[in-house]
Amino acid sequence: MTKTDEVQENSPSGDVVEEIRRWLKENWDPDLTVAEWWERLGLAGWSAPSLPTHAYGRELSRTDANAVAREIAAFGALGAPGGLGLLLAAPTIATHGTRDQIDHYVRDIVTGQAGWCQLFSEPGAGSDLAGLSTRAFLDGEEWVINGQKVWTSLGQVADLGMLLARTDPEVPKHQGISWMVLDMRQPGVEVRPLTEMTGNAMFNEVFITDARVPVADVIGGVNNGWAVANSTLAFERAGLGSGGGGAAGSAATPGTIAGHLGRRAGDFVLARRRAGPGSDEGPILQPVGPQMLVALARERGRDQDPVIRQGLAKLYILGELGRFNTERLRAARSAGRDIPGLPNIAKLSMSEMMRLSRDVGMAIAGSAGMLHAYRPEDRGPLEGLPDADMIEAVTGIALYAQAPPIYGGTDQIQKNIIGERVLGLPKEPNNDRTAKFSELPKNG
Repeated sequence: MTKTDEVQENSPSGDVVEEIRRWLKENWDPDLTVAEWWERLGLAGWSAPSLPTHAYGRELSRTDANAVAREIAAFGALGAPGGLGLLLAAPTIATHGTRDQIDHYVRDIVTGQAGWCQLFSEPGAGSDLAGLSTRAFLDGEEWVINGQKVWTSLGQVADLGMLLARTDPEVPKHQGISWMVLDMRQPGVEVRPLTEMTGNAMFNEVFITDARVPVADVIGGVNNGWAVANSTLAFERAGLGSGGGGAAGSAATPGTIAGHLGRRAGDFVLARRRAGPGSDEGPILQPVGPQMLVALARERGRDQDPVIRQGLAKLYILGELGRFNTERLRAARSAGRDIPGLPNIAKLSMSEMMRLSRDVGMAIAGSAGMLHAYRPEDRGPLEGLPDADMIEAVTGIALYAQAPPIYGGTDQIQKNIIGERVLGLPKEPNNDRTAKFSELPKNG
């Protein structure tokens, strides 16, 4: 393959770009409500164009899907509903769900009708996800759920949750887990936000007491949740990894709890434009882009510093490598093959990019990087700076950079997976795969 061929392979399709531009001219109306606009966008396949056609997508490559998102933003239209529904739940249900489950849940995700969260991690089962102890007991046509989850991103604005619960404790721990859809608004589900050192409360702890899940809302079959969960984790690592595009979406929040669906769609576009970079209310899930850091370096006269220039170049290169690897993996899977370990490598690379964004950004910001505002009323010292929005984004990333190497599976877990499943290195001796979960020693 020549260099020209490689550039063409990783460039967006001109036909796709022309089609989305034409569609936007015919369909975008800022006076629509958010719900009305997202219904148009989602049912036309533009909310999640990388999803299969049978799941409200267009089966586009990630390069083309990212190009669609850029065209929507450049046109001045409201972007697709973001969050974990689009990033994780939709592709998981499209892969493992029934026709009815896809029609019911994926449709509401791509049209923004439901916001989602991920109920995987537990206080006693963090890195050892399969050691989870949240229990599900069958009671007629419903599962009764009891347990506790933690580090639940955006649980406070979620209508539904991707729940992992133990449905059979008398088999080895990986075999007795089920992936369920939990209604977060029902009695028995308590969400407590956890304020971080960024000043935000993206993460939550969730207490589940006698909550109920209909038997029809188990995705992928009872006791097959570990296989389904691995699909979710693979989508998470690929989506949040370098070159993955992330979970960022529009300025409006999907679902019924945030109260955005009935508001004017055009107002969210204007609000985002006025606010500028670094002011989004949602979580920061990706490194600060090298373009923004280059602009900040020029603004502060640091663009000729050789160390900063080297860091910016490395950040750009890591992003491009991630993008190319994402396309390689999609092409391989389209041909019925796989590239083992690539999502894990992408997740590790994203962690490195976050740390690099932190270090380079703070080097550029200098002493101004210490003027972080934990609340809007604390922004006084920042107001006099001409680059206040960019400084705020940089300091937010610096504080947040400690989280990505932990969520979605720690860096250490990613390395273990690569070593054991890809390189064939021996696992640590244990009987996790053979002993009943009920007989395993529990964390204190």
